[in-house]
Amino acid sequence: MKVALLGLLQSGKSTILASLSGKAIPPVGSTKIEEAIVPVPDERLDWLTEHYKPKKTTYATIDCLDLPGFNFTDEHGRAAARRLINQIRIVDMFVLVLRAFEDPAVPPYRNTVNPDRDLAELRTELLLADLELVATRIEKLEKQVHKPTKTQAHDKAKLALQKKLQEAIESERPISSAIETDAEREMIKSLGFLTLKPIVVAVNVGEDQLNKKFDFTDRVDSTVPVTTICAKLEYELVQLDADSRAEFMADLGITESAASKFAGSCHSALGLISFLTVVSDELRAWPIKQGTVALDAAGKVHTDIKRGFIRAETFAFDDLKELGSEKALKAAGKIRLEGKDYVVQDGDIIRFRFNV
Repeated sequence: MKVALLGLLQSGKSTILASLSGKAIPPVGSTKIEEAIVPVPDERLDWLTEHYKPKKTTYATIDCLDLPGFNFTDEHGRAAARRLINQIRIVDMFVLVLRAFEDPAVPPYRNTVNPDRDLAELRTELLLADLELVATRIEKLEKQVHKPTKTQAHDKAKLALQKKLQEAIESERPISSAIETDAEREMIKSLGFLTLKPIVVAVNVGEDQLNKKFDFTDRVDSTVPVTTICAKLEYELVQLDADSRAEFMADLGITESAASKFAGSCHSALGLISFLTVVSDELRAWPIKQGTVALDAAGKVHTDIKRGFIRAETFAFDDLKELGSEKALKAAGKIRLEGKDYVVQDGDIIRFRFNV
């Protein structure tokens, strides 16, 4: 999973990434795209590690890209932002970081703290970047369709679709509303339209706002995850040892780490779940799309396992935790042999039987 953190100047993106990854905060004014691999906290793996005592435990990870803060107040800043945005069309989703904290030492974007306005501006700029891409594609295709080539009919279909997308954007409708068939969806798959990507809204709050709720339903669909993170506080927490961190979090009433909230929001936005394996002394979490069948889950582990798939020996983590052992699970009839069409559930522990 590749995720890009996007935000306006002084939104605190870099501090959030540093708190998630443990890396240093880049210097102010950096124009580089920073990258960090963030492990996904999973209490199930923590428990299973104690239970199975594997030699290795491998958590799922998120590949995070942190873009320099955008400044859309002048043409120079707008052009720089557009160049950066066009570099991350290959990511799976965006986390839009909004500033809600007040700090006299950190001047806010446009001189005021206004997360609702900032979200609207970010969404508009992503839309304009897509409009620019559509215009470029239309110009190119209009030159191609007049040439008698083998792809002429397909090029005409692509041109008609691009014009539909342009009309949707200019009418301030989502691009998705103009895509009617799987064939059309396949036509634009490689273009990486920004406004078709899932998003999470992360609100960077002050310590006095930890329990504040934010409503952006006027700006984004109600299904978009909205999470609050106090980046400054979370960065301080990751500098502490585990015991001190737990004590500090308890004192502040924080029940979930930033990394856990972040990962949960990203998984929710992408429709991901995780199944677990214990193979050759390695315990591992495998993120997959919700609705994935056992055969495709096997391929996630190894192509040979998918090719020679026989059965998936499956039991639920919750059942193992409740009953305490695989022996007890067998006695209770909780271990199942599933076929290739079984829909894998979140928290399934699977041993694939295969023959190649």
